[in-house]
Amino acid sequence: MALQQQIRTRNTDQLLGIGILGLLALLYAPVLLHWLNGWLYKTISTEHEYFSHGIIGIPFAAYLSWGNRKQWQRLPNKTHPLGATLLVIGAVFYLTGVTEWVNLSLPAILAGLCLWFKGFPGLKLQGFPLLLLFLATPTAMPYLIAPYTFPLQSFIAGTAGFILNQFGMDAVVDGINIYVSGRIVEVAPYCAGLKMLFTTIYVCLMLLYWTDNLSSRRTTVWFLSTAVLISVIANIIRNTILSFFHGTGQEAAFKWLHDSWGGDLYSALMLLSLIPILNRMSDYFSAPLESEIEGESQLIPPEITD
Repeated sequence: MALQQQIRTRNTDQLLGIGILGLLALLYAPVLLHWLNGWLYKTISTEHEYFSHGIIGIPFAAYLSWGNRKQWQRLPNKTHPLGATLLVIGAVFYLTGVTEWVNLSLPAILAGLCLWFKGFPGLKLQGFPLLLLFLATPTAMPYLIAPYTFPLQSFIAGTAGFILNQFGMDAVVDGINIYVSGRIVEVAPYCAGLKMLFTTIYVCLMLLYWTDNLSSRRTTVWFLSTAVLISVIANIIRNTILSFFHGTGQEAAFKWLHDSWGGDLYSALMLLSLIPILNRMSDYFSAPLESEIEGESQLIPPEITD
């Protein structure tokens, strides 16, 4: 009798889960398709293009959540009141019809469901996939940050102008403007590398999680710091090349690197270079730990047997 009740409860939970997933798919499939279309064909706003890393991040988050399904089922059912709060907030955000709020309603509702069904253990289990989804959700954050990027723009312009002068080109820097052979190139807020920086940090988090290095504070801090530095340097080089192309009248090459797939290729190569760096850091920081464990094992006195 107890076994039959357990089977009936499990079937009910599965049907409820399928129903919830179906409802979410019905509500958010148009939203996700709008994001994907905008990221692929640049039909979305400039600010929302900053979150194009969601093309790889959201499927990866779904894959991780699916992989956690057995652990999810083993967690005891435990409702937390905060779950209902997040569900109400998510529903209100969705019903407003305001783009930013509709976008944010998805991670809010998913986090609310985790808390409602499994409490904080469920939220912790699905925490990283939810983080990836949240960081890929288009918001107005780039628009809010853009006015404060002037120092970075000036630094990039000055460095790019200096590099061009070292190669014998006539480059004059005026604030965020670079004059090359009388032609002006502006390092605008959206050319300051924020999109590349956002993508770099996002991909770094994925790599740290995939290689099981996210739990190591030293590896995480050093890898993220190095990746940010590489991202800034790569953006300086890109702006230097763009200034060279524009200043020498190579408009086709300029558009290829600035507006077309050349920029995506450049970013992809930069991100691929982070993989061997992470592997080297992981080996470097794990080596002292292994030596410490070996040293401690040598200090343990041997057992005395009769």
